[in-house]
Amino acid sequence: MISIIVCDTSHRRLQIMLSSSQPALCNVAVLYRQQHSWLTGWLRQRLSCSHSAADLAQDTFMRLLAKEQLPALHAPRTFLAKVAQSVLCNHYRRQKIERAYLEALAAMPELVAPSLETQAILLETLIALDAMLESLERPVRQAFLLSQVDGLGHAEIADRLKLSVTTIKRYIIKASARCIVLDDSLDLP
Repeated sequence: MISIIVCDTSHRRLQIMLSSSQPALCNVAVLYRQQHSWLTGWLRQRLSCSHSAADLAQDTFMRLLAKEQLPALHAPRTFLAKVAQSVLCNHYRRQKIERAYLEALAAMPELVAPSLETQAILLETLIALDAMLESLERPVRQAFLLSQVDGLGHAEIADRLKLSVTTIKRYIIKASARCIVLDDSLDLP
């Protein structure tokens, strides 16, 4: 039995007990013990903030815990750096969305600005939507955004992406279905 303690993104301490019958999770536990300090330092150099570095190091290991199987690790630091780089990109993307949202709010007259609770819900929704769109294959995402944001018709999108109209329709349906799943998963009032 292996025990590790991690903090989730809400800074709650979680003790995870792993049996030897869970080899992938045991590998993460060993990796955590051996490389957590190094990874936190690696992230601190890139962020210049020890708190954010610690949060993203935990997020990196939480992402590994979510995987069903880890590859054989001949260079664990290289592997961790690659996963952490992805977590770091997501962090910067969220910050960019938050800044743009806050700038848009600042430009609104005070009487029309949404409440703080509504602002938090909208920001959470924007971040979730961005993550969902980023998870789509590039042509699916492009077709969906050209349709929904730019207002182009199926034929125009097909010409622009050099795909058939049938494929464009299928892509838009696929992305729309993911939006519906996202909407259902968000706990909105």
